[in-house]
Amino acid sequence: MRVLVTGGAGFLGSHLSDRLLAEGDSVIVFDNLLTGRVENIEQHLGNDRFRFVKQDVTEYLHVSGELDAVVHFASPASPIDYLQLPIQTLKVGSLGTHKALGLAREKKARFLLASTSEVYGDPQVHPQPEEYWGHVNPVGPRGVYDEAKRFAEAMTMAYHRYHGLDTRIVRIFNTYGSRMRPNDGRVVSNFIVQAIKNEPLTIYGDGRQTRSFCYVSDLIEGIVRLLRVEEIGGSEPDVHLPVNIGNPAEYSVQNLAEMIKAQTRTSSQIVHLPLPVDDPQVRQPDITRARQLLGWEPVVDVIQGLERTIDYFRKHLDLLNRT
Repeated sequence: MRVLVTGGAGFLGSHLSDRLLAEGDSVIVFDNLLTGRVENIEQHLGNDRFRFVKQDVTEYLHVSGELDAVVHFASPASPIDYLQLPIQTLKVGSLGTHKALGLAREKKARFLLASTSEVYGDPQVHPQPEEYWGHVNPVGPRGVYDEAKRFAEAMTMAYHRYHGLDTRIVRIFNTYGSRMRPNDGRVVSNFIVQAIKNEPLTIYGDGRQTRSFCYVSDLIEGIVRLLRVEEIGGSEPDVHLPVNIGNPAEYSVQNLAEMIKAQTRTSSQIVHLPLPVDDPQVRQPDITRARQLLGWEPVVDVIQGLERTIDYFRKHLDLLNRT
């Protein structure tokens, strides 16, 4: 396949690019480097099957030659990013998705949208199946991300229904692993960096809110399977409808902080700060559809995943300190 990955220099997009290249595909990455980093993809810059273009996907998109798939990952994705970049977040979810869909239609390519569990908002159904419509505050500070992704899903389904475009939608739950930015504001990277530096681990709220943490290799496996799966029909799940990809093992934020404290052997204390507006109280994917459609479920447990991620951050922070 020849695949365009928008946002391909980011945390998840770069891991997906790695996997596609390892399987023999050719990859073009579009990224404006607003939150992505060239360091995430520099290992591929000499590869004849890889090309990087610094590109804002809200502007005109052009790719010479054929394309088999467009995978739309471009978007700020951490709370710090989308709260600091609210307009850009809305534009990439709306204009960027429209441009990427238009390119896929022009090339007769399959389109995969990277959506998010944030479309469920602060859910009133637990765990969250894909049929749940969510509980989102459209005018709250988190709404810029939640509604951008909800609009992107609606636009993707409109292109599928009106233009007959072959589309996929993955709803990504909390994911962690190498290439997370130390200051991206996500709970796993926050706790690990604070623990390594022996700084207080900051929990927002009482810590009883829950999350489900999926290691990055498991997530990429699910996404690749969704990208490649063909429509089966009959009683099988519709490949065009959203699919949750995440680890259904649920942990409280307090429990996560204690696990990271134990694994890093830090002297850090746990401190509590006020809970941000509209912060979800629970988050857990129902992955029944992913099991049925893709034969997928996660294989890396949280202890293994945290060990690998802590090791990455120790090396990364040491390198930053030396430079």
